[in-house]
Amino acid sequence: MEFDINDDQRNFADHARSFFADQAGPEYARKSLDTAGGIVPGREVLAELGFSSLTIPEEAGGVGASLLDMAIVAEQAGRQLAGPSLATAARCAVLLEGDTDRLQALSDGTLALAVLDGSLTGDSPSMDVIGASHFLALNGDDLVLGSGEVRPGDPIDATRGLGYVTLTSSEVIRRDARALWDRARQVACVVLAAEGLGAAERVVELGIEHARDRTAFGRQIGSFQAIKHRLVDDWVAVNQLRSLVWWAAWAADNAPEQLPIASSAAKAYCAPSFETACETLVHVLGGLGFTWEHDAHLYWRRAKVDGLLLGEESEHLAEVALRSIAAHAESSDTLPM
Repeated sequence: MEFDINDDQRNFADHARSFFADQAGPEYARKSLDTAGGIVPGREVLAELGFSSLTIPEEAGGVGASLLDMAIVAEQAGRQLAGPSLATAARCAVLLEGDTDRLQALSDGTLALAVLDGSLTGDSPSMDVIGASHFLALNGDDLVLGSGEVRPGDPIDATRGLGYVTLTSSEVIRRDARALWDRARQVACVVLAAEGLGAAERVVELGIEHARDRTAFGRQIGSFQAIKHRLVDDWVAVNQLRSLVWWAAWAADNAPEQLPIASSAAKAYCAPSFETACETLVHVLGGLGFTWEHDAHLYWRRAKVDGLLLGEESEHLAEVALRSIAAHAESSDTLPM
């Protein structure tokens, strides 16, 4: 099997990169901090360009693309710290499978949805609830949709739209939805890891650029082992993460039985890779890395927040281990004696 993206996907990635470079970026992430949650480019623009409806079927007004296509776009969004997260859009598309009317409203931007993690009483923060009009949640094993009151947090990364939601009204839109909920969460983990991949790659690029430009003792600081070895390690980690993300995104559409392990592996590996790259950048920048004026802290904020969203690293590592052991035990039971 040849595992790579094709030319059309590369062109799509270039288009997404140009868009997010113009419409998002660290300056907007900084503005979001200063204005307590102003999110750019926003749901309407993402819906208008079809980015948030990539995985919605064409008959429901979407693009009908694969999750790998969504991951490629999410990678470019992550480079520029864009919000809302495309992970929310992909998760909602799974949860509303077969609901053509609501998918149509989600696709054209008239329905601003977010997904709640935790109970319906707002005891846990959820992503992208700032600016959402309705919320999807799991009540027991039933999927519910309703409106609610949002209590914004004091955000580390304002582009993530974190807040606490208490549902004020709800209706059951699907019974026995536990399996669907789990699959939607796995899909969201893949897209969130793709955003982390793009951000981590940009962080490594910033470190390399500074290491080439900055001189000390008559030499580029990138020539010193303490600098270049850390940058190389981070570059390797980014490319290993890309393999995991692409595998997980491919599995969602082509080998769904692999998705639980693949999504957890991508999400687990993304957390330390992204955070370590940010720490290296601060190290390479020296005193400049600790200043508010440099973008390093904006990426570090994203890394810290994303490491906690949709499950921590340890949770996903445990999921990979348990599922791998179970799969091995099952295969051993079927071997001829």
